[in-house]
Amino acid sequence: MASPASPASPASPIASAPSAPSASSVRDGHRPGLGWALPGVVFFALFAVVPLVLVAVLSFTTWSGLGAPEFSGFDNWVTLFHDPVMIKSLWLSVLLTGLGVLVQTPLSILLGVWAAGPQRNRAVLSAVFFVPLLLSATAVSVLWRALLDPNFGVPAEAAWLFGDGNLLGSRTGAVAVLVLVSTWQFTPLHALIHQGATRAIPPVLYHAAEIDGAGRVRQFFHITLPQLRNSIITSVILMVVGGLTTFDTVLILTQGGPGTDTTISAYYMYQKAFKGFEFGAGAAIALLLVLVATAVSLVVVRVSGFDKMAGTKEGM
Repeated sequence: MASPASPASPASPIASAPSAPSASSVRDGHRPGLGWALPGVVFFALFAVVPLVLVAVLSFTTWSGLGAPEFSGFDNWVTLFHDPVMIKSLWLSVLLTGLGVLVQTPLSILLGVWAAGPQRNRAVLSAVFFVPLLLSATAVSVLWRALLDPNFGVPAEAAWLFGDGNLLGSRTGAVAVLVLVSTWQFTPLHALIHQGATRAIPPVLYHAAEIDGAGRVRQFFHITLPQLRNSIITSVILMVVGGLTTFDTVLILTQGGPGTDTTISAYYMYQKAFKGFEFGAGAAIALLLVLVATAVSLVVVRVSGFDKMAGTKEGM
């Protein structure tokens, strides 16, 4: 019988087992060919790149929806940056997005970490809590509009708490309702992301921490949170893009009111294009939203160092 230090014989199972591909072999041509990516590239080009190019071209024209668009140069863009409603809507979009990130991030982390536990009651409660993910934004908005109706909803039954009950009648109340509804609807999605990331943390880290005498709180801050760094960055990027481009919730709940206090940029785009029949101006707003969302996402990725993340099986 060979000693542990002696080389394995050719008949040994260890010697005959295939070795894992090295990094150099992966770089030398063991990755899937470009043909595998072709369907995704074609789909993305047809339904993302081409429409975006058409919107960019339309933003330099004047078009009411009838006839052919007429080239107008930078008129739409000049008007856009001198429009006080547009400037206000852009800042309001940033405000709602920031509030959404500040509220949803800690909630989703705590819920995701908690839901990652093995207990049966956690699985049942998680399934109930994730129900909003099955509902469309339209259904959620209609539901909350009925619940917050000042005449027949919850505020009418609790006047001691809500006063006149018209929560959507003031800017503060309307913004608070929008943040509440988006938190109720989208927190389960981000909690699901953190739940999966938590379950991927090696248990040996927690075992070592227990041996060193670390309690659950210290384990959470010194093990769980650092290991969730990449999932947190991904979640924040999704919140930023979703917050800047949200539309249907405002359309159903507030319709931009009271006045223009909740007229976010996406809703203002709808007003310009589909109510005012200024499709060139609407296209300029849409393109501006894409640029802002992309810029903010790139800043988050750059500042967080997420762009330097590398996987051990990247491209496999």
